[in-house]
Formats: sequence, C-alpha cells, structure tokens
Amino acid sequence: MCGRYVLEGPVSRYQQYFDAKLTESFDDFDIGRYNIAPTMTVPVVRINRKEERVLIRHRWGLIPSWAKDASIAAKLNNARGETVHEKPSFRTGFKRFRCLIPASGYYEWQAPPKGSKGKKQPFYISPTDAPFFAMAGVCDHWTDPISGELILSTAIITTEPSPQLAHIHDRMPVMIARDDWNWWLDSKNQNLSDLRKSIHPDQKVKAWPVGFSVSGVGKNREDSSNLIVPSEVTDFTVIVR
Repeated sequence: MCGRYVLEGPVSRYQQYFDAKLTESFDDFDIGRYNIAPTMTVPVVRINRKEERVLIRHRWGLIPSWAKDASIAAKLNNARGETVHEKPSFRTGFKRFRCLIPASGYYEWQAPPKGSKGKKQPFYISPTDAPFFAMAGVCDHWTDPISGELILSTAIITTEPSPQLAHIHDRMPVMIARDDWNWWLDSKNQNLSDLRKSIHPDQKVKAWPVGFSVSGVGKNREDSSNLIVPSEVTDFTVIVR
C-alpha cells in the first residue's frame, strides 16, 4: 500500500520535470510537502483536450462517479494492480482516466520479526536515478448531489514490491517510465491487456530507515524535511541502496 508520500518543491521543479503546464495555483506545495495523506488535494499530471500535459488538483482517495457520497474515498486511496481493471470502483478510471502522480518518495513500515515486541520501523523510499517518481494513478469525476461541486479524485495503483523492498512491505506503488508517460495518459489507449503490462515493480529504488517520529506521519500537522532524515539502523532493518 501507499499511505503517505513526499513531494519536494519548488513546484517549478516538477513542472519542468514532467513538462506540464500549470492550470491553477500550487503555492501550498511550493516549499515541499513531507506528509501527504489521503483526502488531501494533490498535484497530478493529465492530458488536456489539446494533448498537452497539465498539472491539476485531485483529491487523493477516489470517488467513483456513481457514488452516493464522498465518504467512500476513505477506502479507495489505493487500487490493487492485479484487480484494478475489473473492480467497479476503478475499472472505468483505469480504462479511460489515468494520471501520473508526482512524488519524491514515499513511506513504508517494516514489521518487526515474529515474536518481537518491537515497533514497526518506518522507511523512506525514493528513486535512485531521478528526482521524482511518476506514480500510476486512476481518476474519476464526481458531482456532489447537494452542492453541485465537481470533485476530481485519484487513487494510486499498487503492485507487489521489487526484490529490494520485499523485506520492508508486500506492496509498492506502480511507477510509469518516462518513455511511457504519454502512452499511459492518452485516454484513447483502452486495451486492458496492454495497460496491465505497465503494472510491475520498479527496480530503481533506494530506501533508508527514518526516525520513529515518522509514526507521527499519521498526524497531518507533522510536515517537515526532518521526517526523511536517515536514522540509526535497528537490529532488524536492512538498508537498500
């Protein structure tokens, strides 16, 4: 799963990296966000009608177009890659409304050995050869039946971990390679068999343990670069480089 991630600023840096136009202000992301959580609005990259890449805000936590209310989003921040093409909540988005979710890295928690009473060890995971991940996302569009507000939302597609990360957690976000960005974003690409070939673990990752204060990542008020500072290794952690 992916329950928290990081997007380091300034906005101009990932705007340039993804070669995307700004459609609205992202001032709240300009200094970087180190504790992005479900239900927050986040920058995603999509293709507009002119076939241009654009940065646009989406709520993290999918609200299907047919949902009665927005509460369903709390359960739909991640979509399993093995079933994303067939689950009612995700299958339309996977076929027609895909996006890239820029991230500098994400957090995952390693369980202690069986029988141990130790705490889960938090890790920070980031790309080895690029400043950002392009996490695969599915999107949908929902209109609030009471207010009439249109809400754009997204979920991160996950898959089994790369071998380097298997000891930390049994899931990781799907990353889309740069050469496949336009192909992934193009809504005309609706061949499910071809799309599913993009769902595989990323081998180019590095990870390091971070302080147990990252348990405070569960508190939205915690948000600083201190959260990704390497910590001392415990007796059961393994660093991936």
